[in-house]
Amino acid sequence: MDGKSLDITQEKTEALKQVLPEAFTEGKIDWEKLKATLGENINFSNERYVLNWAGKSDAFKVLQTPTTKTLIPAKEESINFDHTENIFIEGENLEVLKVLQKSYFGKVKMIYIDPPYNTGNDSFIYPDKFSETKDDYEKRVGDKDDEGYLTKDGMFKKNSKENGQYHSNWLNMMMPRLYLAKNLLRQDGVIFVSIDDNEVHNLRLLMNEIFGEENFVEVFSWVKTSTPPALSYKSRKTVEYILCFEKIKNINKYFGEELDGGDQPLLNEGNKIGTLIIPKEKIKFNLDNGTYVKGTYHRIELLNDIDILNGISSKDIEVKGKFKWSQNFLNQEIEKGTTFIVKSNKFSIRFQRFEDKSFKTPTNYIQEDTYNPVLNKNSKGIDTNEKSSSELNELMNGKYFDFPKPVSLIKYILNFCSNKNDLILDFFGGSGTTAHAVMELNKKDRGNRKYICVQLPELCDEKSEAYKAGYKTIADIAKERIRRAGEKIKKENEAEIEKLKGELQTEETKSKIQSLQKQDLGFKVLKLEDSNFKQWLQLENKDAKALAEQMQLFVDPVSENATIENMVYELLLKSGKNLNSTIEKKDNFYTINGNELVLMLEKAEQEIIDTVIALKPIKVIALDKLFKGNDQLKTNTVLQMRDAGIEFKTI
Repeated sequence: MDGKSLDITQEKTEALKQVLPEAFTEGKIDWEKLKATLGENINFSNERYVLNWAGKSDAFKVLQTPTTKTLIPAKEESINFDHTENIFIEGENLEVLKVLQKSYFGKVKMIYIDPPYNTGNDSFIYPDKFSETKDDYEKRVGDKDDEGYLTKDGMFKKNSKENGQYHSNWLNMMMPRLYLAKNLLRQDGVIFVSIDDNEVHNLRLLMNEIFGEENFVEVFSWVKTSTPPALSYKSRKTVEYILCFEKIKNINKYFGEELDGGDQPLLNEGNKIGTLIIPKEKIKFNLDNGTYVKGTYHRIELLNDIDILNGISSKDIEVKGKFKWSQNFLNQEIEKGTTFIVKSNKFSIRFQRFEDKSFKTPTNYIQEDTYNPVLNKNSKGIDTNEKSSSELNELMNGKYFDFPKPVSLIKYILNFCSNKNDLILDFFGGSGTTAHAVMELNKKDRGNRKYICVQLPELCDEKSEAYKAGYKTIADIAKERIRRAGEKIKKENEAEIEKLKGELQTEETKSKIQSLQKQDLGFKVLKLEDSNFKQWLQLENKDAKALAEQMQLFVDPVSENATIENMVYELLLKSGKNLNSTIEKKDNFYTINGNELVLMLEKAEQEIIDTVIALKPIKVIALDKLFKGNDQLKTNTVLQMRDAGIEFKTI
């Protein structure tokens, strides 16, 4: 009882909803739908097949509004900052994705995200009114407490199911982020998004719109719990979903028609064409009949005749293609029991590996013989929430994060859609599972994948075990998880190296030792912050004092809190250079990637300018204030740079 009289309107609305549920949208009556349902002749406004929701046009404006934010290094929180290529970014992911556009456009092979599921109990960033100005929004989401942490009230709003724009708010949050994410994908890139049944229908339509429904690959079903539904209310839902889209249909050899059993784990587009000889007794044909004569079958060229019905052939099978395996490695596999299977008329050769788990393959294409979109422990070896939680609790020596995704789940996805040197992005980083999975898979197949993980420094509840243990934010938990996972893998590598040193020192053994020693287990931390340069504001009135302050930007645009190092990273990003660029400090200037870019931020003298020009850089950026009081030097510098064919810009 709430002490209030009966709400007659609400009662009638609920009764109508029982009879005509199709006339309701987000809990409210859609009058156009109601009239159409009752048989009235009505023309729907903007009638066409489209996903629409409240605030969609304004969400496009949010997407298209550029950011002035930047990323600054936090070396004291990093591991091996100057040499690692892995990146962890603290910051609001919409702004971070905008910051990354220039430097990482078309560079990411795989994106995996685990966004809020919109259960009605979760909180996430969304504008509650689009009349809010960008300045007001930035102030709200930039509110910090006395210790400099972003305040939870400023960043998040709970999106309860009683909200009149329950689904719309979630779509307004997701849409601009997915558009920006698509920009970062390579042409052969692929994206995976975890979701449950609260928004899986809307997510599919939204991704159809952004990525194109023709680029849809699959809805994977992950069996997330081993607890029978009847035993636990929380475990009533036993399955979550992972939506997968390619950027361009069928450009990625891991998807499309080949998923139904025609995948070719012995092929690799990147390797040179070579020939393999496979003993006839090591190949099994899953075909009823057929005679193969030498010729090209899909991407394998058969160099001798094969008659399946009459004992295959009198000699070994010789095939040509862009193989990832050498003949020597294939022979080693055969010695250990590996056999090969031809399952289609495309002559797509698959392998069935031996059971010797101690043998380490240099490839990451260990796939099942049959394709199945259901991801579970029994058929795929993918763990449940219970197992992933217990593993994380053990690693962290405490329960600090609820329901992390299993490392085995992300490893499985990485395993069949990434190569050894690919870049992986996760901009809902959570506890850092994706970073952990990348390191684990690199250890397994001696790869050199890199990751970029983005996580908002969301404050932990002060009553939580994480907060009591000293973790102020979710980002703090993720960073510590990555540190500990890296240290654990390092110890495992050291133990394996000692074991390998006791074996016969073949070239392969030496290569294994070297790759284990060189594995990148570090990460550089960067944080989203305001620009190091003052921003020109369009004044709404003719306040003379305010105008005078704005004019000072032309004299010295550098912010009071700016540092040289932070300016280097900001100019690097805004010049389209990635965060792993080589930065060298010279006498009074910095070079980026050799002669790609030179930054003059401390001093400008003729001798320094002569030294810079002698390096023959492609571009030079200098602070304009360095030439203050010496217009002749600036004029000469502009002319000298132009004569040398160097792009020169001052700030």
